[in-house]
Amino acid sequence: MVNIVKKIKKSVPIQTFLLMVIDAVLIVASGGLALLVRFDFSFEAVPPVYLEPWFRILPVQIFVTLAVFRLRRMYHYIWRYVSVRDVMGMTGSVFLAYAVFHIPAYLLGYVQPRSVLFIELLCQLFLLIGMRCSLRFVRVCLNLVHRTENGNERIMLIGAGAAGRMLLREIITTPQVKGEVCCVIDDDPAKQGKYLENVLVAGGRDVIPDMVRKKRITQIILAIPAAPSKEKKDILDICQKTGCRVRSLPGIYQLVNGEANLAAVKDVQVEDLLGREPVKLDTAVLLDFLQDKTVMVTGGGGSIGSELCRQIAKYAPKRLIILDIYENNAYDIQQELVRTWGSRLDLKVEIASIRDKEKVYELFSTYRPDVVFHAAAHKHVPLMEACPGEAVKNNIFGTYHVVRAAEKYGVKKFVMISTDKAVNPTNFMGATKRFCEMILQSKSDSPTEYCAVRFGNVLGSNGSVVPLFKRQIEEGGPVTITDKRIIRYFMTIPEAAQLVMEAGAMAKQSEIFVLDMGEPVKILSLAENLIRLSGLEPYKDIEIREVGLRPGEKLYEELLMRSENLCKTSNEKIFIEQQPEISKETIMEDLVRLDEAITRNDPPQKLIELLREMIPTYHDPAEVNSRVAEHEVMKDAEDCVDVEAYPRRVEELA
Repeated sequence: MVNIVKKIKKSVPIQTFLLMVIDAVLIVASGGLALLVRFDFSFEAVPPVYLEPWFRILPVQIFVTLAVFRLRRMYHYIWRYVSVRDVMGMTGSVFLAYAVFHIPAYLLGYVQPRSVLFIELLCQLFLLIGMRCSLRFVRVCLNLVHRTENGNERIMLIGAGAAGRMLLREIITTPQVKGEVCCVIDDDPAKQGKYLENVLVAGGRDVIPDMVRKKRITQIILAIPAAPSKEKKDILDICQKTGCRVRSLPGIYQLVNGEANLAAVKDVQVEDLLGREPVKLDTAVLLDFLQDKTVMVTGGGGSIGSELCRQIAKYAPKRLIILDIYENNAYDIQQELVRTWGSRLDLKVEIASIRDKEKVYELFSTYRPDVVFHAAAHKHVPLMEACPGEAVKNNIFGTYHVVRAAEKYGVKKFVMISTDKAVNPTNFMGATKRFCEMILQSKSDSPTEYCAVRFGNVLGSNGSVVPLFKRQIEEGGPVTITDKRIIRYFMTIPEAAQLVMEAGAMAKQSEIFVLDMGEPVKILSLAENLIRLSGLEPYKDIEIREVGLRPGEKLYEELLMRSENLCKTSNEKIFIEQQPEISKETIMEDLVRLDEAITRNDPPQKLIELLREMIPTYHDPAEVNSRVAEHEVMKDAEDCVDVEAYPRRVEELA
């Protein structure tokens, strides 16, 4: 018996045949019931003049109805997921079949009282459609019983729009979801106080904390994919303070693609709390910049470099060359790109160091790239304070080798990834990146167009604070921060890579581009939010411990050297900082002095003092930090709303 049931479930023709048999039985039942209702529920009372024609016409009615149903795909519905739209389609099919049947019935002289015909239509609607909806009804009832007995998740759904309704319907009809939606939140006053799938729309975002307590909510799902990022951030700020697990439907594309379902719902990530709007790229400009070009990415296996490779591949380059010294990272991005693009992407991976001048020149001679994205660099501030010689060899001389090779072998555009730490640097790593910017500024008469793109911290990049915090939370704490006053700018890896590409596309000679990093973020708040997003309570479940500033670290980062020299571009998130030219002679003299210092193996402090002489804006971190009063920095972090205001205010304080 079990095997027979399994065969029926797997065989569509058998299922269709059984459904047609059931429909035939229900058609007979509808006609018989209509006659019984009309004549006091007694077949004996039905006049032969009506009963005999009915028996005679039944085969015709069954044939016509089943034929119309086949044409209308009545046997292709998934009964467990029948929706209102499906019911409307079924209703139309029943009406159409009944109307078509009466054409041969009229020609054959079929006569019945009008009341019988009307009752028969009602019976067909009830039986034929009800039978198809019954499985959905039974599943919902069983699901409700199951939730009552076993449910331990009490869900709050935010958003009573299309996405919210789709998610709510799936939660109600899916037995595997162990929990129930206890209330819906929506800011639209017209929806408040009403019911969505029998669940109350309790109010707007202001009632979230109260409803969490009253309904004992354990999980919150944000289902407003079309809302602006700033609005989502404001709502998430409220949700993540409730202690509930917070999940979200990622984007409007989920709704457009019909994917507004539980599988698309993900845990809220810390980047969702930044409230940054998606990057709007000028596709035409990027196509002209990258399509059919040979593109090289140094440091192509790193966080930014690998994302640049992913983004570049979308614009059909003639060839993409990944250059990296760390073979594991290079291998990972190589395999990912091969899986994604296959033979459509001409991909080459070279394992080499930019410190190896001969190898760099050999690679440029071999591949003759049109565009170079230079992302290779040592970036960890404390390590470079301890090992300044390595920072000089890799960041400064490595960059110089790549710059010279690009010029010698006809690279059209060279884009260097810089950092906010290059602005008024207080650490050796930042100072080396500023020197690299100065190298590019000295190339104003080169046939190769050089530019640098400067931005702050990138969420989730290798060695960044977010992965560290997550690892510390997983280990049970404590979460360590260097100073509770510290403020940083953040953006996501894809956003940074996309803006770097567009800045490179619009760049002219020796320009420094500054990316709008949005509002500065307190590292303390970031740590607290990450703990809450993990379902834990800061200071109660996870300790936050202050360990003191690291060597070279300052309380704030600046993106601009002088904000009054900032110019807008066609992209509202990209700015150009006007910088004076730097002579080649000065750069060459400084490079010679640095080379001599490295050759002599000068101690770290001497290298630091030497670079301070070459970079006038290189300051001692203790001196800078002492000038910034704690309450003023904190206040600026709360009040800052754009890329210009905060750096200018810090400059005034300092």
